[in-house]
Amino acid sequence: MTLETTLAAILPADGEAMTAARELQARLTKPAGSLGVLEELSVRLAGLAGVCPPPRPEPATVAVFAGDHGVHAQRVSPWPQEVTAQMVANFVAGGAVVNAFARQTGADVMVVDVGVAIPLHGGPNLLDANVRRGTRDMTTGPALTREEALAAVEVGVKVAETLVDQGARILLTGDMGIANTTPAAALIAAFTGVPADVATGRGTGIDDETLTHKIGVVAAALERHALDPADPLGVLAAVGGLEHAALTGFILGAAARRTPVIVDGVIAASAAVAAAAFAPDSVAAMVAGHRSAEPGASVALAHLGLDPLLDLGMRLGEGSGAVLALPVVQAAVRVLHEVATFDSAGVSEK
Repeated sequence: MTLETTLAAILPADGEAMTAARELQARLTKPAGSLGVLEELSVRLAGLAGVCPPPRPEPATVAVFAGDHGVHAQRVSPWPQEVTAQMVANFVAGGAVVNAFARQTGADVMVVDVGVAIPLHGGPNLLDANVRRGTRDMTTGPALTREEALAAVEVGVKVAETLVDQGARILLTGDMGIANTTPAAALIAAFTGVPADVATGRGTGIDDETLTHKIGVVAAALERHALDPADPLGVLAAVGGLEHAALTGFILGAAARRTPVIVDGVIAASAAVAAAAFAPDSVAAMVAGHRSAEPGASVALAHLGLDPLLDLGMRLGEGSGAVLALPVVQAAVRVLHEVATFDSAGVSEK
């Protein structure tokens, strides 16, 4: 689907299904509320699916969207830009952390080149959807044209649709791009209204001097562009990355197909606030996998009203936190399918 038809397909959560899920939770053989956030998560997933109990969220696929960034020239990261392409090859070969975690949880991994600067060699789980070879420097002009940003968003939509058509019942966000926490900070600041110093973190672990410089780079980009959060495509074009735009479309595509999507760290969180600006009802499909150590991630999740399932001090990206949260999401739904009610089990209620 195009972005326009995708947005038209995104509907509010189903209130009747949510009520049915709450009533079922109250009849299960456990004290009411004893599963904490898992109970409300199961209710949210029922509302997304429009049925109680909701479909089991399996099989699962994590899509790792990769891109490079012109703002790297501003020395916001100590890592050379070619690491993006090298890490994509590592994902394809199965040697990255997200691959290890995916094997642990039974998730598939798909890698999408949406904007890597160096042409990549193919692989069975690598999709060549390159829109352009990296963005422009957002401090000297728009990172992307509106047409390029739209093309990247629609890459994400198409990937989500294809994965659901192939049988995935839950999608997970992944990302790779040296310097991509800088545009993520700019996006989060633009959509939430916080200043650059609140949205910007250390990324791969920069020192205090580089962090101060990075905050200044984000602030300069925000000052240069007249960003209007009511024009999310314009914001993505001005200060976003190709993987941020594609993740935005990926989240919107999942929401249009009423399929849950586990949001990973700060890159995915910046895409999630962009998706919510396009379609507020898309938040119903989002599950916050974990709380990234990047400060902008917490700002974005608070803006969306989402509480993370895990808090492990992680800031790797790749989809690693989303994959670790997958069994928790699956467990929340399994309860509604498999736990007996007081009546069916012959257990006395209080």
